[in-house]
Amino acid sequence: MTVLDASAVLALLQDEPGVDVVADSLPGSLLSAANLAEVIGKLTDAGVHAGSLRGLLAAAGVRVIPLTAEDAELAGALRALEGGRELSLGDRCCLSLAVRSDPPVVLTADRFWAGLDLPVTVRLTR
Repeated sequence: MTVLDASAVLALLQDEPGVDVVADSLPGSLLSAANLAEVIGKLTDAGVHAGSLRGLLAAAGVRVIPLTAEDAELAGALRALEGGRELSLGDRCCLSLAVRSDPPVVLTADRFWAGLDLPVTVRLTR
């Protein structure tokens, strides 16, 4: 299953470049609960009410997955990777979920991720 980064969800919601790539990964994608919080925060900053977001994601076939203690440990440890300090907590939570997914694939607009030595396949939205 493909794990969606917050940037991928925002591309979908705001009809940004790469929206077609994100749409092609639906249904069946996963979203970390930490990244759901990140998306809601970005929408709130933009003055957009996000009250129906979980319902919209569910209707699109996206499952929101809770952060586990193991995910939290890995998210913290990812800072030790070369370039890992450039990843936000949300980024690392997303990647932690991708590591335990089968297959380990993540979809993001963040080109920086593609240059990191990660145990997941990074697909770019644009």
